[in-house]
Amino acid sequence: MIGDYARTIQLGMKSLLLHKLRSSLTTAGILFGVASVIAMLAVGEGASQEALMRFRDMGVTNVLLRSVKPEETQSSSSNSIMSVLGYGLNYAEAARIQNLLPAATVVRVREITRGVMRSENWHNSVIIGTEPPFLDVTNMKVDEGRWITDLDMQRQSNICVMGDSIARTLFPIGNPIDQTILVGAEDRFRVVGRLQYQGRAAGANGTTYDECVFVPMTSSRRRFGDTVRNPSTNRFESVELHEIKVHLSSSEEVEATAAILRDLLQPLHKDRADVEVTVPLELLKQEEAQKRMFNIVLAVIASISLLVGGIGIMNVMLATVTERTREIGIRRALGAKKKHIVQQFLVEAGVLSALGGIVGVVLGLLIPILIERVFHQQTQVLLHHVLLAFGISAVVGLVFGIYPAWRAANMDPVEALRHE
Repeated sequence: MIGDYARTIQLGMKSLLLHKLRSSLTTAGILFGVASVIAMLAVGEGASQEALMRFRDMGVTNVLLRSVKPEETQSSSSNSIMSVLGYGLNYAEAARIQNLLPAATVVRVREITRGVMRSENWHNSVIIGTEPPFLDVTNMKVDEGRWITDLDMQRQSNICVMGDSIARTLFPIGNPIDQTILVGAEDRFRVVGRLQYQGRAAGANGTTYDECVFVPMTSSRRRFGDTVRNPSTNRFESVELHEIKVHLSSSEEVEATAAILRDLLQPLHKDRADVEVTVPLELLKQEEAQKRMFNIVLAVIASISLLVGGIGIMNVMLATVTERTREIGIRRALGAKKKHIVQQFLVEAGVLSALGGIVGVVLGLLIPILIERVFHQQTQVLLHHVLLAFGISAVVGLVFGIYPAWRAANMDPVEALRHE
């Protein structure tokens, strides 16, 4: 039995090698189909994972309240530049939220843009005034030194913790811990810690946490105040809090808490629409749903290439049956059964699709690496995607080889022998 199958495979391979160019071109259809399936799914998976990681970093048990500058009408923008535009969240609302949700951790955040200097090194940074729980709520870790403490808050200490990027910019050589930096024109802060690299945005302006300097909330308010001049409009703006992070004990509480906070803030800000509520858990669920749909679309598009490759295999196999009509007649006259003819042609179709699948897998694994290096786009190749692509290619080859094999096996031996 094994010897019969071996002879059938050997005969099929010998037949394919007689037409190397035609066999190679037929294999190319499956090859590029498999490669495109793997590469497209890898790109889609990488993009989805990057987005999912971003939402997870925001905290799936957090609800984020953020101040948003309202759109100014022509009449309001024409007011004196000395007028103050007040908007957004305030300390009273943060206290009210804490009283309403005593089990939750409420973290206040202020953001001030200032130039930060150390010797001849200078960088325009976001100074984030915040509180000790901020570190745990945002899932960040200190790499060197320490974080802000309750004692720093009480004393309104001029201490700061630096993000990884700005620490490397201001202190390219040496350790920044216990060194002094100049914030703005005259405020000096002592560096007590440096955060691990985060690689994620701190706010709506696209600045990352790695480029920020963190100071105690009380120190930020005492040193910088609540009113600042916007350099783009040259107008004073008053924002007490830029963000309030509400951290809950479990994800089951998130949606209900978000609804409570929206109901609480909507009457207070309905005229200006200057506060937005962001729920990372909701965004995460939406992204996961979009990811599944995106992968299905990519798989369908890429599978069309495999379908085209399968049609190419059928076309070539039908042509092969016609060319080898006399050979089929001779084999049948010498005692070959229909199943032997079917096996021979299915082996040829299977070999074509298998070779195309193997080379396609190799190419499909190389393309994502090339995309990452050239376009700096994250990709992720999953084992089940590779197995799926290869499995589909093998099935396609066999399915599209069935009809040519059936047609060859059902030829009339006498008519086949007469074929010139």
